[in-house]
Amino acid sequence: MTAKTKWQLPPAGDMDKASGIYLQNMTMNQIAERLKENDVLIVPIGSTETHGPGEPLGEDTFLVTRLAEEVARKTGCTVAQPLWYGSHPYHHLGMPGTVVVPEDTFVDYIRAMIAGFWNAGFRKQILLNGHGQEWVIANAIHGFAKKYQVPSVLVMVHWWHVAGRHAFDEKHGGPFSTPLVHACEVEASYTMALCPEMVEADDLIDVPLHDKYIGEGHLTGPGEPDPNPIRYWAHEGVLRNVEVIMYPEGSLGPSTRASAEKAIPGVEAVLDYLERLVTDILSAFPPSELPPVEEFTQRSGPEFEAVLEQPYAEGWKHLYTVAWPP
Repeated sequence: MTAKTKWQLPPAGDMDKASGIYLQNMTMNQIAERLKENDVLIVPIGSTETHGPGEPLGEDTFLVTRLAEEVARKTGCTVAQPLWYGSHPYHHLGMPGTVVVPEDTFVDYIRAMIAGFWNAGFRKQILLNGHGQEWVIANAIHGFAKKYQVPSVLVMVHWWHVAGRHAFDEKHGGPFSTPLVHACEVEASYTMALCPEMVEADDLIDVPLHDKYIGEGHLTGPGEPDPNPIRYWAHEGVLRNVEVIMYPEGSLGPSTRASAEKAIPGVEAVLDYLERLVTDILSAFPPSELPPVEEFTQRSGPEFEAVLEQPYAEGWKHLYTVAWPP
């Protein structure tokens, strides 16, 4: 499948390559040079969970790593190796293949990741989320800011929300016959566009969805196509039954209708936005520059100023002199 686009689709996949994209694949000398030109880091955050018989357990992670890699090629930013295990709502509990990390552990882990990357000089971070857990990631961002109170640029982006109508069903102006749910027509299509080698198309299945308990007009649903009062993640027992009982297949909806072509416009929209986000961050704050310290924190003094220096610069002190544990 070849798309007529400025983006390489499907992306090549660089996790195990010395391609100048992944932080963990670089030497300290290479990182020092990179920071002079572009100090934005994309941190892909996914999950390991069952996606039915035809889609991979790491689908949420592969989606965001492939997106991040393409943006890094265009902008010169850096990508961190992904976080493979995520937080989950109650109705995911017990599904074979799904690894559920407790929320407090997950928040602490991401906060520690942010701190480590900040201490290495990547003080502008885009946490690129591929799984239904954005409310937990936001806690980690604010937890880091409260604990360290150092100037930073930290944002969480969920690809669903950037894709917008490109991930909606036809009823809401999108290209899909059914709404985004999980291991469905929408998610399988995006995986086919970004990492087709991970999908066994002959094994995709169709699973009918059960009706909502309390009817329409209340919930937004994944991707949030409807402006309803209750966010798709802010409930239990209203819509999504416990999957290990009601959806033991691990797939929700007609994934056999998936195709890469349906997802390509949405993939391009996400890539275009992420490129603009990186560019706008660097336009506002060029490499090594951050939001004004006096507007961001009330911490001051020589010890604090030393932490704000670039790693290994004269007088630099590491972030953990401000607070420990991370």
